[in-house]
Amino acid sequence: MQVAPNIFKAYDIRGIYPSDLNEDAAYMIGRAFVTFLNAEKVIVGHDMRLSGPSVFEAVTRGITDQGADVITIGLVSTDQYYFACSRLELPGMMVTASHNPKEYNGFKMVRRMPQLLSGDAGIQDLRQLVESEAFPQPARKGTITPQDFKAAFVESVLSLIDRPAIKPLKVVADTGNGTVGPILQEVYRHLPVTLIGMYLEPDGSLPNHGLDPLQPENRAELEQRVVEEGAAIGFAFDGDGDRFFAIDDRGRFIPGDFLTALMGRYLLKKHPGSKIIHDVRSSWAVPELVRAHGGIPLEERVGHAFMKSRMSNEGALFAGEVSGHYYFRDFNCADSGLIPSLILLEMLSTTDQKMSELLGELESTYFISGEINSTVSDQKASIEELAERYKDGEQKRLDGLSVIYPTWHFNVRPSNTEPLLRLNLEAKTLEEMEQRRDEVLAIIRK
Repeated sequence: MQVAPNIFKAYDIRGIYPSDLNEDAAYMIGRAFVTFLNAEKVIVGHDMRLSGPSVFEAVTRGITDQGADVITIGLVSTDQYYFACSRLELPGMMVTASHNPKEYNGFKMVRRMPQLLSGDAGIQDLRQLVESEAFPQPARKGTITPQDFKAAFVESVLSLIDRPAIKPLKVVADTGNGTVGPILQEVYRHLPVTLIGMYLEPDGSLPNHGLDPLQPENRAELEQRVVEEGAAIGFAFDGDGDRFFAIDDRGRFIPGDFLTALMGRYLLKKHPGSKIIHDVRSSWAVPELVRAHGGIPLEERVGHAFMKSRMSNEGALFAGEVSGHYYFRDFNCADSGLIPSLILLEMLSTTDQKMSELLGELESTYFISGEINSTVSDQKASIEELAERYKDGEQKRLDGLSVIYPTWHFNVRPSNTEPLLRLNLEAKTLEEMEQRRDEVLAIIRK
């Protein structure tokens, strides 16, 4: 079958419905998934997208026609899906396009938690199977059985915090009409917090704003609401709930690496000497706070497939990415949006400091540019030009190019899907950060 090759991404399958990814493609991908993994049972869930039910029906039909049984878990967040795959030790397909606009759909695929299918390990194999239609004749047709993991999931995530320590804080949470609203309310029902919800109802028409809180326009209302309500903190989740973002009591967005540093430091109090993983874009705040509190910082490539694998291999306690993915050893190395929200509530309750006070020491020490994208005609040539220009700095090629000097450093990485370079830069003073940021951007954008 001819299928749009561009839907087979580095970490998942994703495309515009129905032009790039439709029911016919979903059916064949379901058959290919069973064939590639030789799977006997597959867990399938879906997010709130309007195309979700029909894509879900098509992929489950493909799975059962290829002879595997399906356990359906319905409309769930991606961390609920990871939990089900872990609990049953089965492969899975989550029908979602994460934070992409509403016209997209796709699949996040688990081989066996915490291993996922990725471009290097399985996704291109699926593409080849779909194109060749080289499916063996199944001995039987599979069955479909619904199963509900909601109560077990709620109990599991609440077990990861000291529930009696939580104080009656006021929280504003914006789930953006994605999948997180219902399970967020179930979890928070067990806590003494005042939850002010925004757009908690799953609605694939997205009547309020987009699904990616990294885009300032999608979190502006939340930032304003936190201040208006006098809340301790604000929480935002992406469409499928595997990414998490926070707004402090001043109504300011908290960078992902600062959250990683603060949560890492807090978790090290409970688990001294643990390994904590951060991505190559991260602020020096992460390794420096981790080391200062007896932990072992480890650097890894960007991307959840790399993070989960490294965590599993290293036995790391926790990992965080600038993009809002947070991974937990005690959640089978999976990323979750709900768990970091609970950890921050516990941290605020036990430290008796405002979020802005906890951030103050970082904001006065670490000056970060945030991720800046630039369109370039030749990614590789631009990176090599930067490598030559800054050859007197320490250089690493773990993921793109990282260059380190005593008072500043940067990482520049090519996008997997667009002709972009992504720059993250940090310096020890605001003046140097701005100067170096403009200097590096001038080379990239010339």
